[in-house]
Amino acid sequence: MSTLKFCRDCNNILYPKEDKERKILLYACGICSHQEEADDNIVYRYEINHSVGDNSHVLHDIAADHTLPRTKSVRCSVCNHPEAVFFKANPEGEEGMALYFVCCNPSCGHRWRD
Repeated sequence: MSTLKFCRDCNNILYPKEDKERKILLYACGICSHQEEADDNIVYRYEINHSVGDNSHVLHDIAADHTLPRTKSVRCSVCNHPEAVFFKANPEGEEGMALYFVCCNPSCGHRWRD
């Protein structure tokens, strides 16, 4: 699990930073020059611990979740908005995986399954 990291020199928070040359993740202090290599490549993790068949866990603002991928290859059947977030999950009581979409229009929020 990813936790906050603090600078060993000045106790300020360390922020994720990419070392493009070495292709690794670093944590760097914004105040002093301290940097350290990350233990893993996870910067942020969002876990949903509900069954997919139960729509109560699909919050109205899920379209604002930047951890979910987005697509412009589908249109909402309710408002015709051209963007949706999507995720794969195993439907309750069924075999295999299903693709779920949520409309990115804040006033719509329509959910559907492919």
